Amino acid sequence: MMNFISVQIFEEDDIMTPMNNADYLIRLQHADELDAMKAAKKASGLTYEALAEKIGVNKVWLASAFEGQQYVPEEYCDKLAEALGIDKSATAFLAEHPYKGNTDPILYRLHEVIDTYGPAIKDIIHEQGGNAIMSAIDFGLDVDVTEDAEGNHRVIIKFDGKLLPYAKKGQYPW
Repeated sequence: MMNFISVQIFEEDDIMTPMNNADYLIRLQHADELDAMKAAKKASGLTYEALAEKIGVNKVWLASAFEGQQYVPEEYCDKLAEALGIDKSATAFLAEHPYKGNTDPILYRLHEVIDTYGPAIKDIIHEQGGNAIMSAIDFGLDVDVTEDAEGNHRVIIKFDGKLLPYAKKGQYPW
């Protein structure tokens, strides 16, 4: 029995999908602007939660925007700049639609959770909601770190997606 090893060599410019978060962030178009925003946030002393309250958005969504992972409507770019005490031009880039990517250890674990519990979640959604899916557009998300009775820190993640029944258009079965 013969074993063969296949090797492909790629030039740096040939790589379309980065293999890790660091590679993604290195190629991020607005890395300097995001770093400047993070510095302004740090200088303000505001947490994501406090900053989100000031501008009227969700803290998780806002933290994601600081990573270049969210489209931010212009009105919120302006509110963010005002809350951080920086020029509006320093946040205007957030109104561009970003490319999104990930492979950070926490993000990997979230994928693992969905891989492990996703089929069970799907079954329960169908059992309780019928032939439907959860919206990721009409969607809310919150994250908190709490302490349990034994002093262990616990991560609480709440997904709140609209239940979307499948449309019955066309001739059955479609």
